[in-house]
Amino acid sequence: MLEFGPSWEPKARLGRYVVAFGVISLTKDCEGSGMQWRMSKLQSDDDYWRVRTFLRDVFLNHDRLDLGWQTARLDYWCWHVVENCKACDPPEQCLYLWYDANDKLTAIMHPERSGEIHISVDPWGDSAALLEDILDAAERLYATNEGDAHKLCVWSHELDTTRQEYLLERGYELDDNHESQWRQDLTQMTQTFKPAFGYVIRSLGTVAELPGRSWASWRAFHPDELDEDYEGWEWYRNIQRMPLYRRDLDLVAEAPDGSIAGFCTVWFDDVTRTGVFEPVGIVPEHQRCGLGTALISEGQQRLRSSGATLATVGGYSDAANALYRRMFSGDALLYRRWQKTW
Repeated sequence: MLEFGPSWEPKARLGRYVVAFGVISLTKDCEGSGMQWRMSKLQSDDDYWRVRTFLRDVFLNHDRLDLGWQTARLDYWCWHVVENCKACDPPEQCLYLWYDANDKLTAIMHPERSGEIHISVDPWGDSAALLEDILDAAERLYATNEGDAHKLCVWSHELDTTRQEYLLERGYELDDNHESQWRQDLTQMTQTFKPAFGYVIRSLGTVAELPGRSWASWRAFHPDELDEDYEGWEWYRNIQRMPLYRRDLDLVAEAPDGSIAGFCTVWFDDVTRTGVFEPVGIVPEHQRCGLGTALISEGQQRLRSSGATLATVGGYSDAANALYRRMFSGDALLYRRWQKTW
């Protein structure tokens, strides 16, 4: 693992995904080294598992900082964002891999939704020339059309100063969207939190509880939408098919009337000894009962008992970040969205 001191700044960290048609050989020199890259679409299940291993290596080589995505987030994108939400094309159509001259996986890129991409790069193979190739491909393949104009959004970590400088040179500007990344050293936990009287924090039960769990998710994340727009619970089967899914880490808060009042799913990667919290939600009528803190506290304790040493979560709203600020240590790092219109 690389060892970074307090003043560490990444040299040219990249990011994560790409898209095109079939296999493309890129012939650009790697900053005069003679190295060439081969860009290939995801071809098989073996490729997908290769990408998962690659993301673990990148995460560890970045001292477990989320400069790109963790493996758990990739799985969540594939099984939920793509399969359930239909936010973009399936991975076999939009997940691309860059290999170096030695056929080593060096970078990946893909969209999360229409018009925006994420990038991850092996820090050992990182270079400005490789980033240029990735962005050339992204702008060609993923820009959306708004009249006569084209638009693309690219996510970049605030610590990745080199990528940010390059984005500025290419005409990108920061917009108002960002993810707040929170971390908790599980070896330093000192507090536990309990819910209000009458509520119980426990693992999700059998398939008979999936309709209730799904309804709680609908109420938590779509409080202003009509009940008749609810589309059922079968989507949750995809959640339980994810490689890192564990029922003991799929937590719910049971209300005094037996209904599911809140939930928190934790994804533990024993290779990186890291747990990712996604999602965390509370049904509106059960908010302010200490359920968010109790669910996260229980999840952190179960992670530590499983051998995890780090817990992470990403927040996008003020309410979510207020909760995470209480339950995770230190200040959040920002994963920012840049956009370009041309």
